[in-house]
Amino acid sequence: MIEIIPAILPKNYEDLKNKVALVRGVVPIVQVDICDGIFVPSRTWPFENNSFLDEHFQKILNEEEGMPFWEDLDFELDLMVSDAISNFDVYTKLGPKKIIFHVEASSDLNNLKDFIEGIDVYVRDSMEIGIAFNPATPLENIFILTSCVDFVQFMGNDKIGYQGVSLDEKVYEKIKILRERYLDLPIAVDIGVNMDTAERLIDAGATKLVIGSAILNADDIIGTIEEFKNLG
Repeated sequence: MIEIIPAILPKNYEDLKNKVALVRGVVPIVQVDICDGIFVPSRTWPFENNSFLDEHFQKILNEEEGMPFWEDLDFELDLMVSDAISNFDVYTKLGPKKIIFHVEASSDLNNLKDFIEGIDVYVRDSMEIGIAFNPATPLENIFILTSCVDFVQFMGNDKIGYQGVSLDEKVYEKIKILRERYLDLPIAVDIGVNMDTAERLIDAGATKLVIGSAILNADDIIGTIEEFKNLG
């Protein structure tokens, strides 16, 4: 069965909490998109005020509280930020099950590879690492990284950090090419995933669908998630 991961682009902590509550008990994991206003123009929690000053964020770092409903589901952090490497230890304090680096945020993919390979073995035992990349990025650019990550994530459009963006048609063929090269590599797709595109993405070789507005804006969220699951 295909893995369905609701995606949350949180305006602030309350928005994050309210949206997690919508899928609490329905899915085992959600993706939280963290945007810093530098790597991407948009800002999300905890960068909505241009810094790590959010009260809840600080309490989580100080282990005074956890991510909303952390007892009931896991979190995947999609780091659309310029400081993913330098502040990796900060992001891990949010307790994610998975962390995603964007290759376009790194000026040297060899450095990114070295960093990922150097992550403490105890961290890697409890956390998966993925890489994400835009349709405009040549596939061959990521081949240096596939051996050191647990999964890859195709961004469905070069306009990242926003929801409600349409899928770039070239993504289908790129997924097919990557699947032919790596038969067992988990492949996720984020942006533009809806009932019109999901089946083609699965046919191309995607194993995970990261879905924002098509789930969170649905009248029947539980039924919609089940419908997506049944496509695979």
